[in-house]
Amino acid sequence: MTMWWNSLLLAARSIRRNPLRSFLTVLGIVIGVAAVVTMVTLGQGATQAVRDQIASLGSNLLQVRPGQRLGPGPGGPGAPGFLEADLEAIAAQVGGVRAVAPEVRAAVAAVAGARNWSTVAVGSTAAYFDVARWQLAAGRVFEPAEERAGSAVCLIGATVRRELFGADAPPPLGERLRLRQVSCEVIGLLAAKGQAAMGQDQDDIVVLPLRTVQRRLTGSPRIPTLLVSAQEGSDTARVAASLRQLLRERRRLADDEEDNFNVLDTRQIADTLSGTTQILTTLLGAVAAVSLLVGGIGIMNIMLVGVTERTREIGVRLAIGALEREVLLQFLIEALVLAAAGGLLGVLLALGASLALAAALSLPFLFLPGINLLALGFAAAVGIVFGYFPARSAARLDPIEALRHE
Repeated sequence: MTMWWNSLLLAARSIRRNPLRSFLTVLGIVIGVAAVVTMVTLGQGATQAVRDQIASLGSNLLQVRPGQRLGPGPGGPGAPGFLEADLEAIAAQVGGVRAVAPEVRAAVAAVAGARNWSTVAVGSTAAYFDVARWQLAAGRVFEPAEERAGSAVCLIGATVRRELFGADAPPPLGERLRLRQVSCEVIGLLAAKGQAAMGQDQDDIVVLPLRTVQRRLTGSPRIPTLLVSAQEGSDTARVAASLRQLLRERRRLADDEEDNFNVLDTRQIADTLSGTTQILTTLLGAVAAVSLLVGGIGIMNIMLVGVTERTREIGVRLAIGALEREVLLQFLIEALVLAAAGGLLGVLLALGASLALAAALSLPFLFLPGINLLALGFAAAVGIVFGYFPARSAARLDPIEALRHE
């Protein structure tokens, strides 16, 4: 134990003797550790952001749309949309379904007083707010009578509220806004959701009863999108298979015909995108880790220079009885201290850089103890590996030749 403590004191004394050189020696380690930790932290934040954004679309959500591939023929863009009867059949006949909601979208210009704003009108039912996980900031959703009659009532998103009524204005419940030729009463305000996975503003929306949009905005009874929410704990793949079979029967598709619709599982989309970001994070981390090896080479070079400069000191130690392993341990500890100090500085630098970049990129900051400890341990290992050769060279010096060194 005494030998270890003495070696540590000698190593610290040597590092303090040349502070600038010691700092430049570990600069590669600092940059390498900071780069690795920052890249991995931001990558994990991006993965979490993707999962959160897709989860905001709905819980255990299946999106059903007509068409399957581009081009003519079955499954092309000319495939027919869905009808309300399809909606009712799915709710009644497919097991594991919690709720089903239609979604009809139309680009409109919303006008309120002297202000106007280009937005998206969505026609749906009260189930839409449950399926798509919309929370109310104020007001209420549609009543069944309003849905059946196609009443001119609406709920608006946070962006539409801000652009038409002002961010600091009182809740505009009971106010009227005009969408093309439709004048509707605001009965509810939607809580903010933020950006979707593809950068779309989810709060730039006006939701009206399905029949209001069909009769007065699109003029078609067809529904381009069905949102199907599976029950918690149910197998979405099994629900999707039952849903596909039912729709094939209702659309009278023969066994040899392809589906003229597609079923998208948002959970699978989230897993795919998360897997992609994980691969990119790993690749970026591996590239950044190369600088750790460069830093290790820098440590080895400076340690070799240090051995040359301190040859007489090493000769004196060996001449008065110091063992080879004691000299070897001294230089190994010196390399380890340098690398560990560089690793610690790199972790601290990465913490600040990750916080700043996560805020700039609007990503969640995730503190990952595992990658921080791994980077610190790897830096220390680099110091030992690249410090061993100079330490061995110092320990094997001939005391007589070392004392003669000028």
